[in-house]
Amino acid sequence: MSRTRLAVATALLVLPAGLLPASAAAPGASERGRPDPDVRFQTYNASLNRAAEGQLVSDLSTPGNAQARQVAEIIQRTRPDVLLINEFDYDEEGLAADLFRSNYLEVSQRGAEPIDYPYAYVAPVNTGVPSGQDLDNSGTVGGPGDAFGFGFFPGQYGMVVYSRYPIDTDAVRTFQGFLWKDMPGALLPDDPATPAPADYYSAAELDVFRLSSKSHWDVPVEIGRRTVHFLVSHPTPPVFDGPEDRNGTRNHDEIRFWSDYVRGGRRAAYIYDDEGRGGGLRGGAFVIAGDQNSDPLDGDSIPGSAQLLLDNPRVNDRRTPSSQGAVEAAAAQPGNETHRSPARFDTADFSEPPGNLRADYVLPSRSLRILDSGVFWPRTTEPYADLVSASDHRPVWVDVKLRHHR
Repeated sequence: MSRTRLAVATALLVLPAGLLPASAAAPGASERGRPDPDVRFQTYNASLNRAAEGQLVSDLSTPGNAQARQVAEIIQRTRPDVLLINEFDYDEEGLAADLFRSNYLEVSQRGAEPIDYPYAYVAPVNTGVPSGQDLDNSGTVGGPGDAFGFGFFPGQYGMVVYSRYPIDTDAVRTFQGFLWKDMPGALLPDDPATPAPADYYSAAELDVFRLSSKSHWDVPVEIGRRTVHFLVSHPTPPVFDGPEDRNGTRNHDEIRFWSDYVRGGRRAAYIYDDEGRGGGLRGGAFVIAGDQNSDPLDGDSIPGSAQLLLDNPRVNDRRTPSSQGAVEAAAAQPGNETHRSPARFDTADFSEPPGNLRADYVLPSRSLRILDSGVFWPRTTEPYADLVSASDHRPVWVDVKLRHHR
């Protein structure tokens, strides 16, 4: 079974046919005749990763895990229609995704209204998958630094998409296996101790080195009479490396991948998915979402990395999600005084350095009108402020209006 078929098969295991009758299913099934729906897209790095394989399934098998309850309550109170959760460990049967749904999201948390997601998508990721190469140049092969993406077991730091609207699993495209060297102009890291360019990785290593540290997924969501492509990923943090900046350069190119993909045409001609289909997005509305690990002005990412998306002519960035809780936190925590990005746009509460950053993004296409947006980061005196301790990231959401083509 190929990698993509495994991904789709896993999604179908998570979502067996006939899970709910059409009349009782999500708004996507019951509101197809309604014009111009308003839809909330959200991303949340919930830190639902565990140190050992199978531990997340164990933790979610009962409804009493404190962190999972906090994450679920945030989701119940923000009520996204389409949701990406980063750092959610992958398992081949999709058990963790189902257990989180049934034991947490569909159960009221501290009086919050339960939320139902009849549709979900999970697929393999590169974290923890052995490469067979000494990618971290430690002198030995094996361990998390030599995996295709840093991880102690396959699937660690994975991701899951939940949706109240149908997901066209047959049309999902995954890019787990795309090789970094196949990106024209790739910022392949350079060993500064040698005169040769871009030589940190050997030719044999580059022949197997995958661009995506987790994966890139194009998940088509059917909303009424339109399809919105939910483009999700989680680029590597641009730190934990050396003067070669191998993680910084990879972060830049992981972000660039979606920028090229939505531009399409010749700019995306180099792209191929895990089924061998070539090219980028072939028109249509999209929403790019995920923890990009890159602030436009602060932190350790390569300058201009976030701008690859923010300045993309096909991306609608006219309304930046913000919160007053981020402003309060930046003022209270030493180390943020020199930041250039406005504190109200921060989405991650990191220790100093680098301090709090804008790392998480929800970016619709220009064909989608932004109605509202926000970051779930209450001030310490506001209700539900205790919930944000579940993760060092905060949920980011954008409400859009879909215009139906007639």
